Amino acid sequence: MAVKEMDGKTLAHLFIAGANNLSQHAKVVDALNVFPVPDGDTGTNMNLTITSGAQEVKKFHGDHAGELAAAFAKGLLMGARGNSGVILSQLFRGFSKSVEGRRAFTVLDFAEALTQGVETAYKAVMKPVEGTILTVAKDSANAAKKAVKHTDDLVSLIEIIVTEAKQSLQRTPDLLPVLKEVGVVDSGGQGLVYIYEGFLAAVKGEPLKEGIHEVPSMDNLIKVEHHQNAQSHLATEDIEFGYCTEVMVRFESDKLSTYPFDEPAFRDELSEWGDSLLVVSDEDLLKVHIHAEFPGEVLTRAQRYGSLIHTKIENMREQHTHLLEESKQAFPDQEKKPLSELGIVTVSMGDGIAKLFQSLGAGVVIPGGQTMNPSTEDIVKAIEEVHAKNVLVLPNNGNIILVAQQAADVADVNVKVVPSKTVPQGLAALLSFNPSSSLEENANVMAETMAHVKSGQVTYAVRDTSIEGLEIKKGHFMGILEKEIVTSGEDMLDVTKRLLEQMIDEDSEIVTVIQGADATNEQTEELIQFIEQSYPEVEVDEQIGDQPLYAYLFAVE
Repeated sequence: MAVKEMDGKTLAHLFIAGANNLSQHAKVVDALNVFPVPDGDTGTNMNLTITSGAQEVKKFHGDHAGELAAAFAKGLLMGARGNSGVILSQLFRGFSKSVEGRRAFTVLDFAEALTQGVETAYKAVMKPVEGTILTVAKDSANAAKKAVKHTDDLVSLIEIIVTEAKQSLQRTPDLLPVLKEVGVVDSGGQGLVYIYEGFLAAVKGEPLKEGIHEVPSMDNLIKVEHHQNAQSHLATEDIEFGYCTEVMVRFESDKLSTYPFDEPAFRDELSEWGDSLLVVSDEDLLKVHIHAEFPGEVLTRAQRYGSLIHTKIENMREQHTHLLEESKQAFPDQEKKPLSELGIVTVSMGDGIAKLFQSLGAGVVIPGGQTMNPSTEDIVKAIEEVHAKNVLVLPNNGNIILVAQQAADVADVNVKVVPSKTVPQGLAALLSFNPSSSLEENANVMAETMAHVKSGQVTYAVRDTSIEGLEIKKGHFMGILEKEIVTSGEDMLDVTKRLLEQMIDEDSEIVTVIQGADATNEQTEELIQFIEQSYPEVEVDEQIGDQPLYAYLFAVE
């Protein structure tokens, strides 16, 4: 059956089906990772990201397609994990902007929204790489733009999108040589294909092959526009808009003939008079909630559309003062802690590494790394928790940098991301931190310090593969120098020694050895003896990191 127009209910089915389909295939996407390291990576990150968006869809109170798309995009943004998750969130951020204000949309609207999503995602990536999820998204959007010239049926359009996405995915190894060498397609592109396949099943009214989760009914819901600013941690004198104002209006036809009700325009008008704006409307009633300094103005403007049947105005400054007094009586020794000038947030895997970061001045250490990339929201919360006017964020993982930058954009304080790609880089950067320097100065110095650090790690392979002529067997150990696997073998210490031989040269001065949970003290002692005997001029610093999956991490300076 042809579908000519997509409303909020149909779009909700699409988004949730896309999320469910990706969730059911997340492990398949993980298995496509080019490096055979035992981390969650693309499938896990994309799944957690889109699941966050789907949760917002399920909570959405309305049937407006544009607003539902905005709720989905916001959920993706706050749940985004890893580069793949950030790119996915940007695809649907652009999509939602394109359909903003549309209660329902056509095939042409859908194609244009996909195109704007691609443009937004490409802008979010500093150096876009073809042969990735970006390419799959771009090719399928281009196919949609061409298809709308010949069809006005959403089912046909999404069938074309899925077909082109699959074909584009098969072309990714031709664009990215490492994919062809390993014999896989791009993992992020595959994740997007699963999402689009879920869309197709939903628009055709078919279940997913392995079953689809129940989609909540969205019938008979009124439209809600809710814009709320955080008001916590304010002093009474900092309350800009002092009156909590609520008004309910029953629409009257004679007044509407003079002043036709346009909710977006009315919302924009009221936004100039306050914040925490909530507008709820249906065919008969209009309800407004706003924090305003001149509540009479709000009542006057609302009354243009009908009769006032309920009003409530409360002085929030008086309420706030009263609450502060009650708090002081309940907790007489508790005073509001002032913001510090400069704080540090880092990401760490392993309790030992977390303690290292804390000893070097990190205020908040987020558990994470290869096995679990923190989300945008996780980093935003950490930025808030460090309680500082200016915050440095060290991701310590290349797959977390984009998420950290996204968190910096939405945080309410000044944030600089020091783009550390490894734990050794993060440790070296923290050693150069100067609390008396500015945020900008510290960020620059730390980034410069990282450039002089070589990072190495030892882990094990989760599958057989071959990369740049190096044969790797499942279960064997791998020595990784920066991003390149340089050695592999069955004996962990032999692999570790060969890695160090490629890391240490005549200019090296310090080798930091960070022991993981899978290494023993005896193995570490043997390793240190090897370094001291082979490189007597080099100083060795031994640390217990207790990091999972990685037997050793190394920093060579």
